[in-house]
Amino acid sequence: MGDFKKGRGAQFNTANSFARHQYEPLEGDESLDDDFPESAVKTQFFEETPKQIISRPNSPDIGFMASINPYQGCEHGCIYCYARPTHEYWGFSAGLDFESKIMVKKNAPALLEKQFQARTYKPVVIHFSGNTDCYQPAERTYQLTRQMLAICLRYRNPVTIITKNALILRDLDILKPLAELNLVNVAISMTTLNENLRLLMEPRTVTAAQRLKTMGALHRAGVPVGIMTAPIIPSLNDHEIPKLIEQAAEQGACWSAYTVVRLNGALGPLFTDWLNQTFPERAERVLHQIADCHGGQLADSRFKTRMSGEGQYAHQISQLHRIACQKYLSNRQMPSLTTALFRPAGQIGLFE
Repeated sequence: MGDFKKGRGAQFNTANSFARHQYEPLEGDESLDDDFPESAVKTQFFEETPKQIISRPNSPDIGFMASINPYQGCEHGCIYCYARPTHEYWGFSAGLDFESKIMVKKNAPALLEKQFQARTYKPVVIHFSGNTDCYQPAERTYQLTRQMLAICLRYRNPVTIITKNALILRDLDILKPLAELNLVNVAISMTTLNENLRLLMEPRTVTAAQRLKTMGALHRAGVPVGIMTAPIIPSLNDHEIPKLIEQAAEQGACWSAYTVVRLNGALGPLFTDWLNQTFPERAERVLHQIADCHGGQLADSRFKTRMSGEGQYAHQISQLHRIACQKYLSNRQMPSLTTALFRPAGQIGLFE
């Protein structure tokens, strides 16, 4: 690990399957918040003006009907992130580019309000961070997520949020009234309580302790919160499932979910390289067990099985998660959100 790039998950740029030409990432100093380790790879931001901001996935195994991603690419740098290959659509690499070249959709709030004002719009729960974290470091500067949550509150449109970042607490002044109207629930993503593993696997995320404190703060504010123990990586973090759920429950979590890691597209060589550099003594075993969960392959695009995996090892993970939920989250559940309060054009009711 002599030349391991600290502060980054990926250690190189994979080839872009859509591009004829490739380029090397820029090197240089970088100014970051103190929360995150410095890196020799400079982060760049590119402002984009898309024509629409609400995506409607048509995958039968995705539990939401609409999503918003104000940022493409993610500076958190999680090596396992399933969204990495999507960066190729922007002409970048799924490797270092994904975490150092961030697309910022500056017109996202205006697009969302325009969508809400359309006569054809029918209210639906909107999921923030269906692809990349809406509270990644860029949000401190651009505040696109905050602006859109304020719009959702004004129009009374329900939202769900998943994040790794404690920055979400900045927006409690919006989340609390949303929760009072049964219009929001939040999932905090946690993969490990081992700080050495976290720093290697997801280098620009906040600590596990901070995420647990964030759960507690959301719970005390009346915002329904759960834990997403994802992804589960065999022989790296699978044994932590019970402890993660236990500690989340102590902070008020009311539900838990998980996925099993899958290494589609460029994720295969990126994760394999990272694993060989960080845990060479168990790399072969980890890769074998991942493949065992996905029909003998590292990648898995099959609906219904790609998220949870199949086979004996995937079944063991499922049972471990189920038993932990029964033990620590008994009689708790995620509340159903309502679309009945939506106000066309954001009009204030006569008696409000």
